Amino acid sequence: MNIIYLLLALSVLVAIIFFIAFIVSVKKGQYDDVYTPSVRMLFDDELVKSKSKQSKTSKNEKSN
Repeated sequence: MNIIYLLLALSVLVAIIFFIAFIVSVKKGQYDDVYTPSVRMLFDDELVKSKSKQSKTSKNEKSN
């Protein structure tokens, strides 16, 4: 029974250490994304048509 208490205490300690490391990295700006906002306007928002739809429309155009 004592080993369960020991393992529980160690797991809580490890979780606290990881949480502190996460908080420190957020405060230092590790997760700040400074590149994507500057190039976001360059990305196309249009949906790309699938090849099957394009081939069907080209076949319909050829038959007309």
